[in-house]
Amino acid sequence: METPAAPHNPAAEPATPATPASPGTPVSTVTVTVGSPAEMGELGLALAKRLRPGDLVMLTGELGAGKTTLTRGLGAGLDVRGAVTSPTFVIARVHPPLGAGPALVHVDAYRLGGGLDEMEDLDLDVSLPDSVVVVEWGDGKVEELSDDRLHVLIDRATGDTDDEVRVVTLHGIGARWTEADLPSLAG
Repeated sequence: METPAAPHNPAAEPATPATPASPGTPVSTVTVTVGSPAEMGELGLALAKRLRPGDLVMLTGELGAGKTTLTRGLGAGLDVRGAVTSPTFVIARVHPPLGAGPALVHVDAYRLGGGLDEMEDLDLDVSLPDSVVVVEWGDGKVEELSDDRLHVLIDRATGDTDDEVRVVTLHGIGARWTEADLPSLAG
């Protein structure tokens, strides 16, 4: 009689692969559930501790998902100057550091239709080495800036609902994110 195979247990598997991934392949993925805007800000604070100059963070989610709220937490954690608000109408805002940390460059690419070529005037490639660059709506527009990036997907209930719960999935892409300890954000 054959013994049944043990059930699959993803928690028992390593969080990162042992070999380098190809460009664009997540090397670290973690999912966090947040229950309120305050918790989204707290996630931003915790994530900021893992960021360093040169990091590119792409935020994806529907309108009202919490992209700017997360970025506000990042700004607080990075200790930058100025209120972090949505840059929708100015496209990009630079928040200089108050201390020795990196500046925060907050970009909203929603109204930009093309790829990186259309964003060239923002000089993100110049800002990136010394700053943390956070791009809302950056899918298909800024990936060329860095092989190493953090892609944050924020899902929320849709329709007529007051549900504030969000499921945030962080995909660390590139070797940089093997050392960032993203799994500890889950808990």
